[in-house]
Amino acid sequence: MTKISSTGTRAGMVPLVLLAVLAAGCGTQRAGDDAGAGGPSRSAVATPSTPADFPCPGESPTPSPKPSTATPSPTAPPTDHYAENHGFMVPFELHGKRRCQGLAVVGRVRKALEPLRTRGQFNPESVRKALVGLGYSGGQVQTYQSGGGVGFLVQVDDYPVCVEGSLQGTPTLDGATTEADAFGGYPDHDGCDQPSGGH
Repeated sequence: MTKISSTGTRAGMVPLVLLAVLAAGCGTQRAGDDAGAGGPSRSAVATPSTPADFPCPGESPTPSPKPSTATPSPTAPPTDHYAENHGFMVPFELHGKRRCQGLAVVGRVRKALEPLRTRGQFNPESVRKALVGLGYSGGQVQTYQSGGGVGFLVQVDDYPVCVEGSLQGTPTLDGATTEADAFGGYPDHDGCDQPSGGH
C-alpha cells in the first residue's frame, strides 16, 4: 500500500505564515501618527559644521570679510546646473590650524618672491628656484608662464595645504604684484592642481 505524505507541504507553510505575520506588522501605530508621543524624545542628530576659525599669529583678532566671488562655496547648494556640474572645481577653504598654516606659507612665499618682483624677473625658472629654496621639493612646485607674469602652485603637504598664485609684472614695474592664496585641495581629487573632470 502506498501512503501519500503531506509533511513537506505543512513544513513549507510555516515560513509562509511567518512571513505574512511579519509583513502585516503587529503594532497599532500608523503612518502620520505622532512618533514617540508617549515615550521619551530623541535628541537631534549631530550635523557636520565648519570648524571655528581663530586669529592666527600676526593676524588681527577680527578677520576682514572675504570679497564675494561668483563661484559658489562647496557648502552652498548650487542654484543652477552649471554650478552643480562644476562644483568639483571649487577648492576647499582652510579652517583652524590648517588655515594658520596656509597663511604662514603665503607670507613666506610672498617674501621669497618679493626680490624677483623688484628686479623684474618674471620667468618660471626664477620663481621655481625661489620656491624650492623655501624647502619644497621640485615635485611639490609647479610654475608656468601666464601672460606677462608667472603662475605657481605649491603642494605644502599631503593634507593637502596648497598655495596658488602669480607674480605679475608690467614694463615699468609700477603695477607689479605678487598674489598668493592658500586652500585645501579639491573635492573628488587628490593633490592641489585643479581637476579637469569630476562627477
